[in-house]
Amino acid sequence: MNCELGEQTGGGLLWQDPLCRVVLIDEPGYPGFCRVIWKKHIKEMTDLAEHERGRLLAIVLGVESVLRDLLQPDKINLASLGNLTPHLHWHVIPRFSDDPHFPYPVWAAARRAPRRGNPPGWHAVLAAALAARLDGPSQAGTLSQQKT
Repeated sequence: MNCELGEQTGGGLLWQDPLCRVVLIDEPGYPGFCRVIWKKHIKEMTDLAEHERGRLLAIVLGVESVLRDLLQPDKINLASLGNLTPHLHWHVIPRFSDDPHFPYPVWAAARRAPRRGNPPGWHAVLAAALAARLDGPSQAGTLSQQKT
């Protein structure tokens, strides 16, 4: 079976561990649009063991937290759809009142032209912030508690 997210990175690689990777999507009008992708080909959250679900959600929430701190968006959208690409992944999308679709979903018809994109040097800034958050000591403590 050909799987786009299993065979390709799926965006600009920001962070990874043995189970997941976080990538930056270059989508005009959506600075900070990230995807958290489970590396092994899995279709649904319930296909994961309980501790794996906890790990994946901790990463998704870590990405959300970093994006909120750095970008201060009006809202964050979290979505796990996978209808076209049945490989477990989450979209973490900072939303701004002037983005092309606000207040509607990013998959709706655009209401205005994109006004912003990823700032220059953003990839490195975001990668460093994610490494600090996801590899930090507070994250390690949380993960060891989940396995017991």
